[in-house]
Amino acid sequence: MTDFQQQKQLILDFYQAFDAAKPDELVSVLARHTSADYFWRGYHPFDEMVGADSVATEFWKPLRQAVQHMQRRMDVFMAGENSLPDQSGVWVVSMGHLMGLFDVAWLGIPATQKMVMLRYCEFNRVEDNQIVETAMYFDIPHLMAQVGINPFPEQTAAQLVQPGPMTHTGLMFDAQDPAEGERTLAAIDFMVNDIKTWRGGEQGESLVDELRRSWNEDMIWWGPTGIGATYTIERYAEQHSGPFRAGLKDRTFNGHVCRLAEGEFGAFFGWPNLTVTPNGFMGFPPSDTPGDLRVIDVYRRDGDKLTENWIFIDLLHFWKSQGHDVLAGLNA
Repeated sequence: MTDFQQQKQLILDFYQAFDAAKPDELVSVLARHTSADYFWRGYHPFDEMVGADSVATEFWKPLRQAVQHMQRRMDVFMAGENSLPDQSGVWVVSMGHLMGLFDVAWLGIPATQKMVMLRYCEFNRVEDNQIVETAMYFDIPHLMAQVGINPFPEQTAAQLVQPGPMTHTGLMFDAQDPAEGERTLAAIDFMVNDIKTWRGGEQGESLVDELRRSWNEDMIWWGPTGIGATYTIERYAEQHSGPFRAGLKDRTFNGHVCRLAEGEFGAFFGWPNLTVTPNGFMGFPPSDTPGDLRVIDVYRRDGDKLTENWIFIDLLHFWKSQGHDVLAGLNA
């Protein structure tokens, strides 16, 4: 058992150096903090990359050129050992927004000369005092919505610039009680396994009653743009969980790459988490083509149940697999 303070400090030192770096310093600063075979996963259109040079040149430099005077505004910061039996390693997780002035077009999204906030969540695996692996998920449609572009035809919940935890306790720079992390991980594991038992109400149990086993009544689900945020179990069932289960059939759970918890917070990600076939979802027609959902979930526990959940889903990647290329439409 470790308190993960060494790994946390390594990431905080990296953020301080990288966020202050000039454009021509990004490659060298990233290389100084990462291994030679550094592996990075990001949302469409970036996908997988190897090495600091590729990640800095293809992702960070264009983004930093587009969003000037960028600030990293973290809402959650935690670390932990990967709890999955077939995985290992210590991961450090940060979540929040990258905020700045949108001065140069990015990915075909037109600049506004105004403030924007790009939702992000980043998992960094630390080994031998280096970052060896990163999964950085970011809500590009959320950025599009802020500049007046609606990339999807229908949204069942609310479009918001999302706040951090209601308790303001997500920035865990200090060591936490391991017992609290174990309670959080148990709540997440219960919820993940309980979902697998639901069969559309065939057992006579309503979706709301099933959700009550895992969630507090005043839960908040901070979903991605295209789906939105929703509050209370009843509205979550109505505005996301119900439409999600009805609108995506033949669901196959592919497992997670990492699942961890520290204190009253926990998180997981997959690549992909789920493979599903659209049955009429988010305003798009049904399809016979399966598609992959790459997802990050970040949770806050209150008592023995989950109470807040921030979700990142690579909807651009998923809908491109269904023939709806949102970014190509911007560049047409």
